[in-house]
Amino acid sequence: MTSSHVDVLIIGAGPAGVMAGNALASAGVNVRIIDKRPAKVMAGQADGIQPRTIEVFQSYGLAQSLLERGNQMHSLAFYNPRKDGKGVERTSRVPDISAPSARYRFEITIHQGEIESLFLDSMRTHGLEVERPIMPESIEVSNNEKELASKDSYPVKVVLKHLADATIDPTPNGAHTNDVEPALQASGSELETVYAKYVLGADGAHSFVRNSLGIELDGEHTDHVWGVVDCVPVTNFPDIRNRTAIHSDNGSCMIIPREGDKVRLYVQIAEELQVDEQGRKDRSLITPEKVMEMAKRSMQPFDLEFPDPPEWWTCYVIGQRVAKSFSIKERVFIAGDACHTHSPKAGQGMNASMNDSHNLSWKLAHVLRGWASAEILKTYEFERQKYARDLINFDKRLADLFSGKAVTPENAGGVTHQEFQGLLQSMGGFTSGIGIQYGQSLITDPTCQSLAPGLVIGQRFIPQVIIRVADTRPYEIQDLLVSDTKWKIVFFVGDPKEEKQRAVVNAVGEHLLSTESFTRRFTPKGLPKDAVFTLLTVSSTSKDDADYTDIHPGLRTHWSKAFTDDIAIDERAGGTAYSTYGINPASGAVVCCRPDGYVSFVCSMQDVTRGRLQEYFDTFMIRASA
Repeated sequence: MTSSHVDVLIIGAGPAGVMAGNALASAGVNVRIIDKRPAKVMAGQADGIQPRTIEVFQSYGLAQSLLERGNQMHSLAFYNPRKDGKGVERTSRVPDISAPSARYRFEITIHQGEIESLFLDSMRTHGLEVERPIMPESIEVSNNEKELASKDSYPVKVVLKHLADATIDPTPNGAHTNDVEPALQASGSELETVYAKYVLGADGAHSFVRNSLGIELDGEHTDHVWGVVDCVPVTNFPDIRNRTAIHSDNGSCMIIPREGDKVRLYVQIAEELQVDEQGRKDRSLITPEKVMEMAKRSMQPFDLEFPDPPEWWTCYVIGQRVAKSFSIKERVFIAGDACHTHSPKAGQGMNASMNDSHNLSWKLAHVLRGWASAEILKTYEFERQKYARDLINFDKRLADLFSGKAVTPENAGGVTHQEFQGLLQSMGGFTSGIGIQYGQSLITDPTCQSLAPGLVIGQRFIPQVIIRVADTRPYEIQDLLVSDTKWKIVFFVGDPKEEKQRAVVNAVGEHLLSTESFTRRFTPKGLPKDAVFTLLTVSSTSKDDADYTDIHPGLRTHWSKAFTDDIAIDERAGGTAYSTYGINPASGAVVCCRPDGYVSFVCSMQDVTRGRLQEYFDTFMIRASA
């Protein structure tokens, strides 16, 4: 048996796994990623990307490819029973995204294999490939406290089986369900023992990592059964290219337009199903033909035909469960479906999975580099478990309303259009990912929120266009907050051409040049001065009067880092950052943005010279002299 050592071993190359693999590889971390499947997903599976996730893709430089390959959903249509009982009619059509601060006011739909390809291609540029087909045989975490406390130890032992050949044995009729694990048929193998500093289990709803370490799930399966088909229909239904929710007397249906002419149909299985020996709904009699026939009935009086067989299909029982723990001793973590499962109709599954990894990856990189205490790893479970529970609570309400019959004269107690549409629109900030807020913790300090009330501490940095002073080029501020594991410290300096404010800016600049500054204190010796922190300045000076030399050299790390809040030359955007963020131009403010794009701390300009930033970072960062 061979053996090896690695800093991070990722088990599972689905969306959560490849997101983590790409983030860690681009950060220079010694990482491996394995998957038991012989090839990536080629069709079906998850397919929706929410606005916040598009922002995250942009921070990794991957949004343009996503936008080019995917389909955009801008509108959401609702259909309900006609009063004459002859099928359904459109009740309303509204914007698909009800989140005013969203940079992208639409969803992207594209099959999971294409999403994985974006990350696989990016990983490859950093020398990382998915190793296939390999599956874990055992996993063991050391109980030695000294070993667990040492950043140089490898306290996780994983035995891997390298498969010489492997195929996935599909469930009957080709359906891959989310509560029955497709069987893996393998021939020939060799074993390898891997000693890892950290392990990420991104291995799906039937997670080997979760089950092996005894992590339990809270929650249960519902009685709601749904079928899904990916197809190219022929129809006169007018909203076939919009996201559409249909409540009909023949069962509910959701339409998700996809890339090209493809459409995904989620169809409620209204008939009662028998329960098998394990207590699960027996879906053996459900076929793609039956799902498509139910879709036809749901969409009457409109025509719906399927000239070709579906590209992919499945049938599932909605399960709503959250893991009781997202980590073991902060050495083994689980992400994605391994720690939360729910209905796919809210379009959250792949988004939740990838944002789990986005949250965790920079923290692992900081600890492995010796920049931060291992205590920050506890914030992963604190932040993402609460989000998962909130998601399950929302999903329960959505699943009940969607699976319930619509109100009609014969069903006065049914689901009203106002009730269903109201839920989706009222939760737009949550479902889009835009309104997700992480609570107060070691790294999230809301003490001085009042200095920038428009930038909610714990939420992502709101997009705004600002102007680079040196060449008046407009920039979206989010494009300056790239996912490169660095902290972004944004100094809103007011107008440094005014004498009083210039004195404040110069004092901050002098302080940053001193050995007492937070940049000196927490940047390891021998690294570039901007290795850990990126300093940006945003003034309130008119672009016609502003000079990048207005900023003191201690604060102006490079001419390209000085910006001002003014309207762009083309007059299309800009000039509203201070007002949107609620920052007083007369005094300014300092905003700390985490490496994952979330606002974590705010203080005044004067607080910088008083050492307030040092105090904040002292709670979790490791001093360079230590």
